[in-house]
Amino acid sequence: MDNMIVYIDEAAYALTMLPPMLPAGQGRTPIRWIVVGCAPRVTHLVSKWVTHSARQSWRSKWAEKVFSQVVPRLQGPGDSVITQIASGPLCDLTDALMAQYGTGRVLDARRPKVGNEHQPVTRQHPPEVQGLWSYVAMMASSGMLLAAD
Repeated sequence: MDNMIVYIDEAAYALTMLPPMLPAGQGRTPIRWIVVGCAPRVTHLVSKWVTHSARQSWRSKWAEKVFSQVVPRLQGPGDSVITQIASGPLCDLTDALMAQYGTGRVLDARRPKVGNEHQPVTRQHPPEVQGLWSYVAMMASSGMLLAAD
């Protein structure tokens, strides 16, 4: 059985990333899908007024909603799906999952967001560093597009 660890933060984006990874055909090897939900961060202002149990409850409801959209698409004949909510550094979580379930492929299906750098999911691929110049370039290019109209 092959293992596939998938990190998601939004169901719609993850569903566009997953179809090339889905096996097809009769003689295919079953896959154990390990879907890790990366809930959006709670801002500092909100966290001051919300209890830890309320945050955990919100994360559970968020994960339930996202997993209910993604998991049915992954369930094929002989496949199994394990869901989990991320907590802590994702590199450590990937190492722990590989130690528990064996080696496998890792897919980062989290939506890229401007101004929000994702933490890496494996130690082999460090995150892209987006500094001030990437934002300046983005704003300049959008200004050029508007000026061209």
